Amino acid sequence: MPKANLGITVKKEENFSEWYTQVIQKAELADYSSVSGCIVFKPGSYSIWEFIMASVDKKIKKMGVKNAYFPLLIPERLLKKEQAHVAGFSPEVAWVTEAGNSKLDEKLAIRPSSETIMYESYSKWIRSWRDLPLKLNQWNNVVRWEFKHPIPFLRTREFLWNEGHTAFSTKKEAEKEAMDILNMYNKILREDLALYALLGKKTDKEKFAGAEYTLSAELVLPNGKAIQGPDSHHDGQNFAKAFNIKFLNKNEKEEYVFQNTWAITTRVIGIMIAIHGDNKGLVLPPKLTENKIAIIPIIFKKESEKIIKKAKEIEKKLKRFSPILDLREGYSPGWKFNEYEIKGIPLRIELGPKEIKQKQVTLVRRDTNEKLVIKESKLLKKIPEILNNMQKNLYEKSKKLTLSKIVKVKSLEELKKVIKNKKIALAPFCNAIICEDDIKDQTGGAKIINIPFNQPKNIKDICVYCNKKANHIVYIAKSY
Repeated sequence: MPKANLGITVKKEENFSEWYTQVIQKAELADYSSVSGCIVFKPGSYSIWEFIMASVDKKIKKMGVKNAYFPLLIPERLLKKEQAHVAGFSPEVAWVTEAGNSKLDEKLAIRPSSETIMYESYSKWIRSWRDLPLKLNQWNNVVRWEFKHPIPFLRTREFLWNEGHTAFSTKKEAEKEAMDILNMYNKILREDLALYALLGKKTDKEKFAGAEYTLSAELVLPNGKAIQGPDSHHDGQNFAKAFNIKFLNKNEKEEYVFQNTWAITTRVIGIMIAIHGDNKGLVLPPKLTENKIAIIPIIFKKESEKIIKKAKEIEKKLKRFSPILDLREGYSPGWKFNEYEIKGIPLRIELGPKEIKQKQVTLVRRDTNEKLVIKESKLLKKIPEILNNMQKNLYEKSKKLTLSKIVKVKSLEELKKVIKNKKIALAPFCNAIICEDDIKDQTGGAKIINIPFNQPKNIKDICVYCNKKANHIVYIAKSY
């Protein structure tokens, strides 16, 4: 029999945290495990990750990147080689200290990231300019044990990602790739996940540990908090000098390589859930869904055979959309409607005696809940049009949400008010770390999420915190 209380019992706009928890559980995306901060990715969420992986993988291979795999365990001596990296990661590292009943001679870190284990190999593999560029990527998991309040997908101690590690002979090549990678990730956010992102550069305080600078895509959630999406780091020669990654240039002179690192993680699944979902549950962009249609026959005893036969014909006709034909007994049509709404299936086809008689179907869009009556003969033409329209609609809604949250400010008092109202401030800033720290204290935890690439030509304003001349306009928000 159907489970009790299948539907979402709270409103997204009234209790976002509880709404989010109910959606991921009732849409069967994730489950909690016995290890705090580590979740089970159920097939519903993992299929989304598989799509993201395939999309990224296709694009990076066109950019000349090859996949590889390096060990999960990293010796402590390697992690210590790059002090800036260790300073950033040491509070987060989980250590293996014993094997069976024996203590290990050297502690092994469970990778928080793979720079140190990979670059030991890079220093052996790169000898000459002919070995460059070296462009490798890993699809793996990492563990970061730095927080107390995990949130499934958005902030977990173990997560899945790609980590690209590239090496070049010149800074110009490396910096071009760093931007190309960010733009590639943004294209996936925009075209596949239907998400609008704020692109920019992190401040020195917020950049990746060990990087020269970090480029990021920041996203805005309905509760007014920002969250970092995929990013791209230009590491300069920091790791090259720490791991002695040198090459002989064309003039037979020895140089250090220039490097980048970049990643997209399973966090984007949580971001997508939070931005697109509604009070009925999950709303999935059609591009991310394997099953784009649920066919639900409305069966009456006298005409059951006729209705089921027609439903199977439609299922076969729409095979390219991997439709779900729900013929389960003991579940009412209304209960099934509710289930597929919670799971975010893009389109629902309702088929009863009336539809069969008129040679049509009733089609319901998940994004707008709009009902459309379509002739059966027009389905193959109309469905792709509707799915494309849904994809565009979700992106426009994400863009509208983000832009509606951004407020320009020029003073600390204005900044405090905007943050209190759960919005994002666009403010002039002087780039001083001490101001950055004080802003965080004064606003109850808001920080500079990034410096947008599109800057005014002449910034005449003073810093939102101090009286010094501003160097940039920045986004300031509370964040995950």
